[in-house]
Amino acid sequence: MYLHPRLLALAKGVRWRILLAALVGMLAVVAGIARLAVAAVVIVRIIHEGAEFSTLLWPLVAMAGLILARVGLQYLQEVISHHTASVVKVALRERLYKHCLALGPGYFDQSRTGDVLMSLAEGVERLEAFFGRYLPQMIVAALAPALIFAFMAIIDLRTGLVLLAFALVILVLPNLFHRWTRSSSMARRNAYGALGADFLDAVQGLPTLKAFGQSEARGLLLAERARTLFRATMGVLAANSATSALTILGISAGAAVALGWGAVRVSNGDLELRALLIVLMLGVEIFRPMRELVQLYHDGMIAMSSAEGIFDIMDAEVEVLDADAGSSPLELAPEVTFEGVNYAYSGGRRPALHDLSFTLNAGETLGLVGPSGAGKSTIVWSILRFFDPQSGRILLGGTDIREIPLDKLREQVAVVTQDTYLFYGTVAENLRFGGPNATEEQMVAAAKAANAHDFISHLPQGYDTVVGERAVRLSGGQKQRVAIARALLKNAPILILDEALSSVDAENEAVIQEALDHLMEGRTTLVIAHRLSSVVKADRIIVLEEGRLVESGNHGELVAAGGVYAALMAQQQDIEDAPGDGPVEGPAEGHGEAHAHEAATHAPVQDAEAFVPQPAHQGEGHHHHAVPSGGTADAPASAIGFFTVWRRLFELVSPWRGELALTFLLGLAHHSSIIGLSVISALLVGQVITGGDLTVLLWLLGGFVPLAAILTWAESWVAHDLAYRLLAEMRVDLYKKLDPLTPAYMVRRRSGDLVSVVGGDVELVEFFFAHTITPAFVAILVPAGVLATLAFVAWPIALVLSPFLLAVAISPFMAQKRSEGLGDELRSQLGEVHAHMVDSIQGMREISAFGQGPARTAEMVANSWRFAHFQLRFLKERAFQIGFIEGMTALGGLAVLTMGVWLMTQGDISRPQLILSVILSVAAFAPISDIARTIKQLMETLAAARRLFVVHDAPVPVMDGPGVHAHENGQASQNGRSPAISFDHVGFSYGVGEAQALHGVSFDIEHGQTVALVGRSGAGKTTCANLVMRFWDPGEGHVRLSGHDLRDFELEDLRRQIALVSQDTYLFNASIRENLKLGKIDASDGEMEEAARQANAHDFITAFPDGYGTLVGERGMQLSGGQRQRIAIARALLKNAPVLILDEATSHLDAVNERQVRQALETLMAGRTTLVIAHRLSTIRDADRIIVLDDGHAVEQGSHHDLLARQGLYAKLVSTQLVGTGTRGERNGHHEGEGHHQEEHAEHTDDRHADHPKGPLPGMPDVDPHHHH
Repeated sequence: MYLHPRLLALAKGVRWRILLAALVGMLAVVAGIARLAVAAVVIVRIIHEGAEFSTLLWPLVAMAGLILARVGLQYLQEVISHHTASVVKVALRERLYKHCLALGPGYFDQSRTGDVLMSLAEGVERLEAFFGRYLPQMIVAALAPALIFAFMAIIDLRTGLVLLAFALVILVLPNLFHRWTRSSSMARRNAYGALGADFLDAVQGLPTLKAFGQSEARGLLLAERARTLFRATMGVLAANSATSALTILGISAGAAVALGWGAVRVSNGDLELRALLIVLMLGVEIFRPMRELVQLYHDGMIAMSSAEGIFDIMDAEVEVLDADAGSSPLELAPEVTFEGVNYAYSGGRRPALHDLSFTLNAGETLGLVGPSGAGKSTIVWSILRFFDPQSGRILLGGTDIREIPLDKLREQVAVVTQDTYLFYGTVAENLRFGGPNATEEQMVAAAKAANAHDFISHLPQGYDTVVGERAVRLSGGQKQRVAIARALLKNAPILILDEALSSVDAENEAVIQEALDHLMEGRTTLVIAHRLSSVVKADRIIVLEEGRLVESGNHGELVAAGGVYAALMAQQQDIEDAPGDGPVEGPAEGHGEAHAHEAATHAPVQDAEAFVPQPAHQGEGHHHHAVPSGGTADAPASAIGFFTVWRRLFELVSPWRGELALTFLLGLAHHSSIIGLSVISALLVGQVITGGDLTVLLWLLGGFVPLAAILTWAESWVAHDLAYRLLAEMRVDLYKKLDPLTPAYMVRRRSGDLVSVVGGDVELVEFFFAHTITPAFVAILVPAGVLATLAFVAWPIALVLSPFLLAVAISPFMAQKRSEGLGDELRSQLGEVHAHMVDSIQGMREISAFGQGPARTAEMVANSWRFAHFQLRFLKERAFQIGFIEGMTALGGLAVLTMGVWLMTQGDISRPQLILSVILSVAAFAPISDIARTIKQLMETLAAARRLFVVHDAPVPVMDGPGVHAHENGQASQNGRSPAISFDHVGFSYGVGEAQALHGVSFDIEHGQTVALVGRSGAGKTTCANLVMRFWDPGEGHVRLSGHDLRDFELEDLRRQIALVSQDTYLFNASIRENLKLGKIDASDGEMEEAARQANAHDFITAFPDGYGTLVGERGMQLSGGQRQRIAIARALLKNAPVLILDEATSHLDAVNERQVRQALETLMAGRTTLVIAHRLSTIRDADRIIVLDDGHAVEQGSHHDLLARQGLYAKLVSTQLVGTGTRGERNGHHEGEGHHQEEHAEHTDDRHADHPKGPLPGMPDVDPHHHH
């Protein structure tokens, strides 16, 4: 018996409740022992004193009263314990998350969400068993020896000493295995965390894995993780089984020695028969507190190992310490000063700041430019104090920011970043992150200023539309506009725009920029941009290079100086030296085209009809939302019937039939040995009464004691080995199922919820295989055998026992529906807790920056209590069920005793037969009681299994084709008769009842051609890329590769021929080398380095201390946006596929890197079939052909010059882009004489911006540029 002292410390404030539960438990033990002692007295009086039946009625009534008292006390103990556990868990989650907020985004950028999730959600949940059952039972078990001795000493001191000695040994034995148990538990906890982290990484990055043909290889890694967890779990089980087996041996031996020695003493006249009968009746019951503790060892050890992960988080040192509330001035001028700031990330994996000094003056707009990885974003996070510099200081309004309370500091700053993060919830909820108390008018005004109101209004529920996890249902441009509106709604005196318009198309950029220009008037603004047109109007511009400030001045001064800025400007001008610059896409007009997450993750919101609202389910919370993924929502888990779940679970175990049969045999043997021990004990006492020889029975008693312990251990080991082997395969199979379902399926499921399925839900299924199948089998055979024996001894006894056995057997099914419903809701709510936690960790930057930590914590507490509410109802049901079974078992024994006493007074049975009947009746209940006790937990297990089967039952949207022979494909490619890619009257919708994304689209891409797709947002460009990758299939028409319908290809073979580079790059939490090898798994170091050089990534990679072995962090967050994109380009170069899809491939790169990377891409594109999707016309103007999409129709095709000459939609998009960013004259520093395009722009924008607010949003106070309260 071992207790982690830190776990006990978590119960501060509720320890009295734990002690109260233990006290009630002790009273229940007293009632149980007293009942059996009274039974022994009744037997003594009838067989030894020949009492009349009528004189025994009151003792029998007293037994009934004690039975009811024990049942009531046991129920009360369970209720108190589980409510206490809920209080502890909710408080612990709150405390942990507050500590996470204190650790800040800097800490979690270097942690794995899946691992953290396993501690914050699953790990805390594991403590239910510890505080709800293990801890109260441990106190009862610790006090039990004293109670046993006190009780038995009254009857016989020597017997009391024997039982005390064994009780103490039983308590001490587990400590011998403590070191083994602890080390094995830690190994399991680490394995469990690694599985959760890798599974979340794989699920969120599945589109990337599929695009590179590496999803199967990642499945093999997860399979190894699952099997490592199996081995670690069996290590824990080995330690627990050894402990349990020795404890069971001690319990059996203690009862046997007391009984055997007592029998010899009675035969020798040293002990009264009454004392022996009491020892017989109590049997192992006297050790019941220890036995029940043994049954909880496994849960207790798992809880303690889970606690280690919790303590790891709690022990993490907070590096950014908050200042005292009264330590800063009441008013802070919105002026930011860096004084000699030096900062290096851990391991030197991200750009550092070197002796950086500059001032952002109040009311000034300061431009911040520099190559990718120069340290620009580091400045943003430094101002918000996500980390502190190693030396130097940062001042706000003349006060060191370390002396300003964090909440007050972050109140002063509103930020829009290039890595936009929106939370699961409605558009309104995401907007109110910026202003929790904003009125409807203010929210709409902010959305209008960000040009988001129109598209939001076209969503099915408008501002109340659920956007999905990471806003999966919005395009990149739509997400960024919501993020801008969110920042505007905060209305802070300092505004930071970090590549805030990188995903916004031309028409929206012009509108938003105009609004921002007005809002920036009088407001302190820091603008970070790669596209220098965004900063040319800034009051001042500073230039960073490798973390150092190398230049400062306005646009004209810096161009004239001919330094780094001028070089960047010249490079950008060369790149864009064509009739056009900036984005291509037009206004959203309410149609949101999904920007591909690796060209796949987002299913577009088409228009109001594109969504089919569905009831919330499967951990999706209370929201109503659409299912935009080529089908309907998952059927609710509750639709899978009780017997269907049983059948499917049995089907899962079919490969292990031999091991299953062995568990049946061992279960039968184990229970038979227990009954054998009871029968031998009864016969031994009968032999004492009749004065027979005890030798044979004593030898049998001695032999059955170790036999029962060995068989108990063997059954447990084999059953758990079978269960955990199966669990490992179930986890592997779950990933294999998700592979073909993704990306469509992930639009309607939350990744955190799926981590809950692969973790806790699968873990619960163990209960079915290790604790249900064999006991159910034994629960039929053993009682039948006992009843047959009793019928042979005395049929009235069998008859009177039958109703009680029947009541216990059918009791679980009486409330089955209610139990199933509670179980389903319980697992669903836990999935919601998991999903919310993933959002709360991965969105930590936004939560901290917008000061939403307290609100997010309150949501988490509310979620936890909602789950606790269902769990308490469920556990009360279980407590009632257990109490009913206890009562029926005891009353059944009382009925047998009463009938036996009556039959004996009538001379129908002998004294030994009475004793045997009473002992057998108790044995008959044991297996039925075991299975019935677990029925409520079984209902939760079946609910977990249903959630698993819901995933397996989801229809696969894209099936593997029969395959196209390589020579056929090659011939088609060489003879030139078939285009490389062909769209033939393609129509497509993202789901049943949703609007068409493409209408009869037809175009060809010849071999070696570069074709560009352009069009307004929502036109269907990314949809075309999705169809080429076969993430979805068209509903009408055909997409062909070299003349073959894509549906004819094996998916792996098809995707092997296509390399993809997307704007929203996904890197895995592994080394740079491992991420590059996704492109070519067997690439040599030389090949990797050459690809990195071509992508202009080699130099920054080798600058890291670990070079190509550098870990990039979750989603590549240890690298800058530009660095991530260059690695993605190198990965595609390494793949060297004949077809290339470039979706905003250089959007996060500065001009110098972009030029070099584009040269590499041009080399790669030579002779290669390329599909280009881009905002910037400079990216697509040299394409062999440009296809213009509008509202899902291909409306124009031709070269850049041909399309301009037609004066159609393309020409309009070009015009919008030109006037949106200014002319080359302005870029060269000449602000006068911008020409007729500027005049057109003025006319164009006068009307469009008439409603845009000047300065603050309606209803909000103006911001004084000199101070802020």
